[in-house]
Amino acid sequence: MNMTKLLLTSTGLANQNITNQFLQIIDKPVSQIKIIFVPTASRSEEELKYVNESKKELLDLGIPENNIKTLNLDKSVSFNEVENFDVIYVCGGNTFYLLKKVRETGFDKVIIEFAKTDKLYFGVSAGSILVCPNIDIASPFDENDVNLTDLTGLNLTDVIVSPHYKDEEKTIIDDFKKKSQYEIVPLTDNQALLVLDGETKIVE
Repeated sequence: MNMTKLLLTSTGLANQNITNQFLQIIDKPVSQIKIIFVPTASRSEEELKYVNESKKELLDLGIPENNIKTLNLDKSVSFNEVENFDVIYVCGGNTFYLLKKVRETGFDKVIIEFAKTDKLYFGVSAGSILVCPNIDIASPFDENDVNLTDLTGLNLTDVIVSPHYKDEEKTIIDDFKKKSQYEIVPLTDNQALLVLDGETKIVE
């Protein structure tokens, strides 16, 4: 049976409820939690600032630095590199670049395999969009500067999240809702979408 566990966020562990949900799913003493941390989507200094904040949030929880392994997706990745970890944590940045790198390194298959083993996939922004059926929703917000034409996502859930939602984006999102065969879930910076075995709920 597919036991996929996804926690899809705009900005990471943005509040206590998201943090509690994160810890509850992993269900281990904090000092034993092991995380694969993927900052690949972030290329600018501005984006890397968020990556550092994300890592600091994990350390502040009490997760030992040695338990956080950074994967930069600069070479191919195999499942045995991640199988002893509890979480794959994919940071934000450019969604098109992220999808391209994930495919090139085979990390797409690794994530899908990992998600089948009852472990947590945690996404931040681009990292959240990545596991949706497609990444079209990134088009108004990210530049497709890697000329990606196949925008199929990893399809670990049948909804599409739109991170960093603000009221002024309502028209853009409404347009997508009309065109999309999938349910679109806008997430503010303080919300997360929890996907447990196909059931979804907003955490805020």
